[in-house]
Amino acid sequence: MSPTDLDTLRTDFAARIDQAADLRALDDVRVAALGKKGEISLLMRGLGRMSPEEKTVMGPALNGLKTDVAALIEARKAALEDAALDAALASETLDMSLPVGRPQGTLHPVQQVMEEMAVIFSDMGFSVAEGPDIEDDFHNFTALNFPPSHPARDMHDTFFMVPEPSQNSSGSDAAVGQKVLRTHTSPVQIRTMMNQKPPIRIIAPGRTYRCDSDQTHTPMFHQVEGLVIGEDIHMGHLKGCLMDFVSAFFETDVDVRFRPHHFPFTEPSAEMDVRYERDGASIKIGQGNDWMEILGCGMVHPHVLSACGLDPDQYQGFAFGMGVDRLAMLKYGMPDLRDMFAGDPRWLGHYGFSPLLQASLESGLS
Repeated sequence: MSPTDLDTLRTDFAARIDQAADLRALDDVRVAALGKKGEISLLMRGLGRMSPEEKTVMGPALNGLKTDVAALIEARKAALEDAALDAALASETLDMSLPVGRPQGTLHPVQQVMEEMAVIFSDMGFSVAEGPDIEDDFHNFTALNFPPSHPARDMHDTFFMVPEPSQNSSGSDAAVGQKVLRTHTSPVQIRTMMNQKPPIRIIAPGRTYRCDSDQTHTPMFHQVEGLVIGEDIHMGHLKGCLMDFVSAFFETDVDVRFRPHHFPFTEPSAEMDVRYERDGASIKIGQGNDWMEILGCGMVHPHVLSACGLDPDQYQGFAFGMGVDRLAMLKYGMPDLRDMFAGDPRWLGHYGFSPLLQASLESGLS
């Protein structure tokens, strides 16, 4: 085949491309020209059987043909797509039944803060774990090293469910097992350790329940707890993780301190304070001379590891827990926790967030 024949082939394909009435017809022309068994593709394969002199002439000519035909196809494709869009727009009509105005819904501050926390911990390699709101005594207390006489088991602190009766061997009713509304999301940690082999790195957000109600406490509130289990985990990992978290969450450098404390499920245990100052009715986190407790933490107690079937001589880890509602109050200046659950649209209109703006470390959490 000579260069003259290639010009004829170019003219033929140009005409076929111009006559393609739709994208399907255009694709048929593309396959016929440039597909595996297309005319131009077969000619390109024939270069290997040509002499060096023929390759010098036909190589650039075939490449030019292939480039020209591909460009014509792309131009025709763009024209057909534009025509299809214009036709669709011309055929559509305005639906007058759609509501007028902007939607009034907002994202609740609690949900916003939970998403912010999930973004921060996800960047540290944590995954999100969940569990039931109604728990049994073992997962909520016993496996977490709460002794039988611990105050948290008292009726004034915990919502106990009515025991389910069953027939025992003597035929009388007996309690199958005590159920409670979980007092923390720590049972999620227990379930994870019992069903997942270390290494473990999770956060457990969710609702929790306690018999308490005042300006800073409600019977139902939200927590995020974290758990890291491995073979070489130590207190330095815990402190570094939480120090990075509070600075990222409040979006400023935050001074912190750790004070010794006691929790049944961690040893050693600590409470973490952040530096703050009060400016009128507002609180500024990260500056000032006062300290505020913000969360509890510690190294997972060996008894907890053993209760979950993990060898405390091989594995160790750290855990932490914090109230989502209280963190929302501190960050966004809400004076009364009870307002969060009052269902007042005026309050949500003031403190709510746009559901279209997602929390992101790159663009800003809030």
